[in-house]
Parts: sequence; C-alpha cells; structure tokens
Amino acid sequence: MKETIKELEVNGIIYVPKDSINPVEHTGDIKIVILQRGWIYIGRFEKEGDHCKLHNSYNIRRWGTSNGLPELVNGKLDNTVLDKCEGVIEFDWLTVIHTITVNQEEWKSLVV
Repeated sequence: MKETIKELEVNGIIYVPKDSINPVEHTGDIKIVILQRGWIYIGRFEKEGDHCKLHNSYNIRRWGTSNGLPELVNGKLDNTVLDKCEGVIEFDWLTVIHTITVNQEEWKSLVV
C-alpha cells in the first residue's frame, strides 16, 4: 500500500511538496523603469505608497537603440541585451527618474 504525504510538520513548521504550490501570477503593467545612478529595468510594476517592486524583471544592460529607450516600447531589438533578475527588484518611489509603459502584448512572452 502506498501512502501520499501532503504535508509534514517538523519542529512546528509545516512543509509541503514544492509542486503543490501554485506560483503567484503578477498582473501589474509591464514597464521600463529608469532609476537613479543609471539602473534601467523592465518588469511587472507594483507600487504601494512609496514602496515599488518589479516582478519577473530584467536589467536592460544594453538598449540596442539609435533613438533612446522609447524604441523598446514595442519589444526587444536585435542589439538589446537583457539580464534576468532573480527575485524581486524593490526600490523607493523617490529613486525613480521616470517609467515607460510598454506594449503589453509585445513584452508579455518575456516578462511572464
């Protein structure tokens, strides 16, 4: 007889199988965020008060544009270099220089 364990408690902490947890889907708009000191990211933007987060984000290391960041509104270009960020990028609203809302359909396959 085979028994399936759905959770296990050790020292008061409950552990569950990794595949039983549904990933959180972030639904914020995809934005390019330009921060102080030249940091530029793209991801799903979330803002609560002055606390901001970017989920499923990338650092835009090389724009690959000839006329600035707005060229990326409709997707990544051939010469654009993106570095995947692990975890959540968090920052204060006061560090934001500006944001660019991008074409959600063009970016959604990359910024899940």
